[in-house]
Amino acid sequence: MKIDVVKDLSDKEFYRLTGVQKNTFFKMVEILEKADIAKRELGGRPSKLSVPDQILATLEYLREYRTYFHIGVAYGISESAAYKTIKWVEDTLINDGTFSLPGRKELLKSDVDYEVVLIDATESPIQRPKKNKGNTTRARKKDTH
Repeated sequence: MKIDVVKDLSDKEFYRLTGVQKNTFFKMVEILEKADIAKRELGGRPSKLSVPDQILATLEYLREYRTYFHIGVAYGISESAAYKTIKWVEDTLINDGTFSLPGRKELLKSDVDYEVVLIDATESPIQRPKKNKGNTTRARKKDTH
């Protein structure tokens, strides 16, 4: 279990590794353990990973841009199981609402001024010479027998 190694890290190292603070991580664990109990009541095969390991796998996916294959190999599960686990963790945390961001209307109601910088990243064509017979050099064809 990766959580056994990770939980002994200092707060600063834990944040560097996961991108969240320890208290935020343990709030996630509480939310997902309740959801896991509700999911188990419906039946089905239990996950090979504990809830903290599922969160760690999700954070690795989000922070390091690792593929499902790499996460599956690191945690000893299949690629599809890694996908399903990460999807479940993301959806459960979003539906809980504890970690949701305020909507556009909430931001408009607040008195805080936001500065927005837009960057134009559109593609522009490169000018290249047109290909025609006059621009290309042809070698003479000789009969070589």
